[in-house]
Amino acid sequence: MNKKTALRIISMVFFSLIFGGIFSTTLPFGSVSPLLMIGAAVILGVLVGLIFNKLVSAFAHYAQNENFTHIILVQFCVVIGCICGGLISIPISMIPGCIGQYGPIVIAVCIFIFNGILLSYRKAAFCDFVNRITNGKIQFSEITAEHEPTALLDTSVIIDGRIADIAHCGFIPGTLLVPNFILQELQFIADSEDAQRRQRGRRGLETLANMQKDKAITVKISNFDVPNIREADAKLMQVAMELGCPILTNDYNLNKVAELQGIRILNVNDLTNAVKSILLPGEKLIVNVIQEGKEINQGVGYMEDGTMVVVENGRPFLGQQIEVVVSKILQTAAGRMIFARHEKELGVKR
Repeated sequence: MNKKTALRIISMVFFSLIFGGIFSTTLPFGSVSPLLMIGAAVILGVLVGLIFNKLVSAFAHYAQNENFTHIILVQFCVVIGCICGGLISIPISMIPGCIGQYGPIVIAVCIFIFNGILLSYRKAAFCDFVNRITNGKIQFSEITAEHEPTALLDTSVIIDGRIADIAHCGFIPGTLLVPNFILQELQFIADSEDAQRRQRGRRGLETLANMQKDKAITVKISNFDVPNIREADAKLMQVAMELGCPILTNDYNLNKVAELQGIRILNVNDLTNAVKSILLPGEKLIVNVIQEGKEINQGVGYMEDGTMVVVENGRPFLGQQIEVVVSKILQTAAGRMIFARHEKELGVKR
């Protein structure tokens, strides 16, 4: 028997005994059959026990995933609600009859429910109110009240698609967070009149959908927003600063601007360059020459990872696989280029 099952049984028995005690003290002796009273107590005890276990599980999950500041904020609001309910219940309890007897309970429950709904839907306004009355000495933030994700996803990295394979392999553990304004930007691109831009947007939406279906990846769509900022990139950087988490992107400009603001950037292009196979001058490799180079008698081929190989004296071998010797490796901002030369004594593989 696991802990959850034991807790369910204990809570059901506990509430059944409570209801049995209530019935035995409130109902006149002999007015109700003992079997009927026991049955009613057991049924009510089981129902209340199940509800109690659901509430305990929900609260445990909430406390585990929420920020400590948010938990304190919720407790503060609950206390305020209970105080208000108690003050209102005092004069109502003086009314004779059923209203005075059950009215305070109804009022307390209604205020408690209203307080919870108000906190859920107007959390940002309440946080701003606390900030104002304390002159900024106590800082509550709607964003920081959320569970901190592992990384924020930018539009460019979703459209690129490689992030799905990287996350599936387990190199990015934790939660990948997609703010709602990034999702709206993807939808805007997918609805574009330009065919190529529309295709890129739809590919991004498909990538995101596939990531959500993948059990190895945790993707969360969040309602984070920064109303006073219009541009999506600026909003993304603001959210990243609030949460203290990195941004996954392929956007060169966003990369540089975010680094200037002290935001950590995870660039998929940098990762690709980092895991490329290392070649040294003098090593041999097989390359398929597929096009002419810019210089005279040059040929151009590509490795499996997309690295460009410029082959000296490779033009006569267009459409053929040849063995070449690496002569120089050039690392640029756009990526890596390999310069090689073909020597007749190396032979040709057709």
